[in-house]
Amino acid sequence: MPVEMQLARIIISEISDNQVIYLKEVDGERQFPILIGIFEATNIERRVKEDYRPPRPLTHDLVVNVAEALGATVESVVIKDLTDQTYFASLQLRKDGQLIEIDSRPSDAIAVAVTFHPPLPIYVSEQVLHDATAVD
Repeated sequence: MPVEMQLARIIISEISDNQVIYLKEVDGERQFPILIGIFEATNIERRVKEDYRPPRPLTHDLVVNVAEALGATVESVVIKDLTDQTYFASLQLRKDGQLIEIDSRPSDAIAVAVTFHPPLPIYVSEQVLHDATAVD
């Protein structure tokens, strides 16, 4: 059963190519980092810290606009796998009562999630959460 998580921190470094977001369990203490790119990190940070509305749609806005124009509702993000230190996610959409999963990088899916007010739910599979928080 997936565990609901929330975006806990965003760390942007000007001296590194990789930025970090931390997801924290909504009803618990577990948390883990995900390395992401600068574009996704700055877009997520803007949406979270400011009531930012770009003058023209960004890529993540485009995804939402296309889904809505096709009659689908974006419902949530699911981080479903961790293989070789790479996370795999999907956007969960619903159209005519049918669940549609769209493969996505976690950073892009979370960037889509924070375009909504309030942000869409972020779920992480129990196995991914276990593997991501395991202490070697």
